[in-house]
Amino acid sequence: MTRKIVVGVVIAGIVALAVALFVSPFLAAQGIVRAARAGDAAALERQVDFPAFRASLKSELNARAALEIRERTKGDRGLAALGMLLAPSLVEGAVDNFVTPQGVAALVRSGETPEPERPVPADDTPAAPKDKVRQSWAYRGLNRFAVTLTRDDRPDDELVLILERRGPFSWKLAGVDLTPDPMM
Repeated sequence: MTRKIVVGVVIAGIVALAVALFVSPFLAAQGIVRAARAGDAAALERQVDFPAFRASLKSELNARAALEIRERTKGDRGLAALGMLLAPSLVEGAVDNFVTPQGVAALVRSGETPEPERPVPADDTPAAPKDKVRQSWAYRGLNRFAVTLTRDDRPDDELVLILERRGPFSWKLAGVDLTPDPMM
């Protein structure tokens, strides 16, 4: 009889651990969204890996800028080369200056995708109404989790925030994905 109880307790513990591991990024993502909507800079300081987020945003914005430069210059190689030379330094300076807890909060509140010339919205950007911003969640591996924010007025403009595992149950916002989903 006691053996059955011990086995039952062990199985219940394993199931509880598995559920907690599965649910933890959802709770972290909701914590980030709540802190951003409330403008709680202290909570965002704890929930965002700023060096990793800045590096990710720089990489994504530089790729987006390169694509836009190629599209806008259409064959003018000199102008394209000049744009490709200047764009990374402009993006880097803008990201370093504007990616702060208040900037991340404004980005999440607005649900707008960053652009190379405007990496984050102004700190005083009002929150988009909750019913106008859709959230979806998906694992992108065992240690990566994506939160996709889509505004009703811009359905093709998705802001994908990437959370990374920092411990068994701890997740931090560590990146952004601005590339379109190839499955769509």
